[in-house]
Amino acid sequence: MSLSYDAVVLGGGIVGAACAHVFAKEGMKVALVERDVIGGGATAAGMGHIVAMDDSHAQFALTRYSQQLWSSLARELPGAVEYEQCGTLWVACDEEEMAEVFAKQAYYAEHGVPVKVLDAAAVADAEPNLRKGMAGALLVQEDAVLYPPVAAAYLVRAAQEKGAEVYLGKLAVEARQGRVVLEDGTVLASPRIVNAAGTAAMELTPGLKIKKRKGHLAITDRYPGFVRHQLVELGYLKSAHSVVSDSVAFNVQPRQTGQILIGSSRQYDNEDSAVDHAILQAMLERAHFYMPTLGELSAIRMWTGFRVATPDKLPLIGLSALDDTVFLAAGHEGLGITTSLATAQLLADYFAGRASVIAIDPYLPQRFVGEAAHA
Repeated sequence: MSLSYDAVVLGGGIVGAACAHVFAKEGMKVALVERDVIGGGATAAGMGHIVAMDDSHAQFALTRYSQQLWSSLARELPGAVEYEQCGTLWVACDEEEMAEVFAKQAYYAEHGVPVKVLDAAAVADAEPNLRKGMAGALLVQEDAVLYPPVAAAYLVRAAQEKGAEVYLGKLAVEARQGRVVLEDGTVLASPRIVNAAGTAAMELTPGLKIKKRKGHLAITDRYPGFVRHQLVELGYLKSAHSVVSDSVAFNVQPRQTGQILIGSSRQYDNEDSAVDHAILQAMLERAHFYMPTLGELSAIRMWTGFRVATPDKLPLIGLSALDDTVFLAAGHEGLGITTSLATAQLLADYFAGRASVIAIDPYLPQRFVGEAAHA
């Protein structure tokens, strides 16, 4: 059996869900293929931080644009998505890190992002459970949080309402030359195959310059008000985003349930999904350093997940270098929740032949042509 579509999206995580949603809104005939459940995989395993990041100009452009798309969509989101613009506090331990606060303030202000520098007293007032004596923080006011699996499910439902067809529990075994072949023999024909399959992206499009990273998270019982903002240490930028070594960093998120989501860790070359107790312990100790009384709370669950990263920390968005019918939406690592909507919009703009709000060029897969696959 062969069926034809304007676009076939592979993967029902947040990125694939966003692609199906945006493409269907554009009036395209869309199929979404997901071998497991909508919003599973990295989407279910990660934090739901909608954050403007400034590791590079390209990263900032993509995250900020997507953050604004989420803000526009927020009014449509059901309460169960738990979207809340709580802001991020980038916490500084000392005067050296306060210099980073002022550098970030200048960059964000130059690019129109509302921010505010908090001194020691203001930080203590904003987050009473932080360790006493913090030097200050940068409040990025438009950063938000949401519950990723429910957000993905909403985007897919909205796509279905626009006519998208969902192949749930179906494994794609081949995706090339305008044909997606499912395990049961069904063929989905399309001039636009979008590989948004997360950690399975490499199976469907061999040779991609991406690599898995393992992460740990923990969540507490309900303690309403204990954390008010997304809290991140300034050292996160150099530790958690290292591309070569294992790392942990302080990163906690308030949930509307009153629970506290605790991160974060990154590991390479470890594909065992079991909790690594040494890494988990190091992560929790880092969290306790910043919030000593966090250790008095009850953690009710710990888990791991895998995200796919590129060497330059920018996702692969656009036409595959080897097949003019395959487009990539992969390699978002820890920023897939944030950048999902912008990724989808960039591809939709490309398909429509129109200019995008931001240039797609920094994210094109062709930037790695000629390099060996990321080992």
